Amino acid sequence: MDSDQGQGGVRSVRRALDILSLLTEDQPVVPLKTIVEATGLAKTTVVRLVQTLEQAGLLWSTDAGYTAGPGLWRWAHLAHGSWELPPETVKLLRELADRRGETANVMIRRDIHRVCVAQQESPQPLRHVVRVGDELPLWAGASSKVLIGGASDALLTRIALDSPHGVDHVGRLREWAEEAAERGYAVSQGERDIGLTAVAVPLTTSSGVVVASLSLSGPSARITQESVTEFAQDLMQVAGQIMSQGFDHPLGPRG
Repeated sequence: MDSDQGQGGVRSVRRALDILSLLTEDQPVVPLKTIVEATGLAKTTVVRLVQTLEQAGLLWSTDAGYTAGPGLWRWAHLAHGSWELPPETVKLLRELADRRGETANVMIRRDIHRVCVAQQESPQPLRHVVRVGDELPLWAGASSKVLIGGASDALLTRIALDSPHGVDHVGRLREWAEEAAERGYAVSQGERDIGLTAVAVPLTTSSGVVVASLSLSGPSARITQESVTEFAQDLMQVAGQIMSQGFDHPLGPRG
């Protein structure tokens, strides 16, 4: 009997996902030895998991180790079609990044994290870059302040416990969310990364539900306190153009 059966297979799934997560752009091939060391699992367990992933087409065995299998391409193609921004929205983001000279991001909330689902990089050599698909914490950042609007006390507590500040951070999170809702935009300055400033506004459905954030981020030396209002106004205008297309989630126009 599989030792994971008592947990409904959840632990086995988590272990398999941990193995797949070792594959990155910088490490497209992972040797078996590296998988064992990174997961801390017994070699026999790793071999069994790897063989299962290979049979499902999610891993591919090479002489140098394991790489992404062809089965992942089908999932990647499906995800790309489901999450890709419409061309007109991409154009608006590109124009925004070029106009302001800073990186434009669209993020959504996923539990106690925010996920970057679209980005147009700053045209400047020194710029802030978050890769599409990256998960960032919700306990700090302009986008976080927008995305936690209306969050329950339970969710804010979990977010706070994930932060370096502990449960005492709940009050500040609530203040940030209320301030962002009142002003229509949020600002962060060095809250998570020293020297980084971001300005964010909400993207909402026609019923007013916040489903994503639209932000500009870059070095604090360029996004000064004096320029924040101007950045916010530009962001709100672009957000209005995006929302005028009508959508039920941030990445797909509806109707």
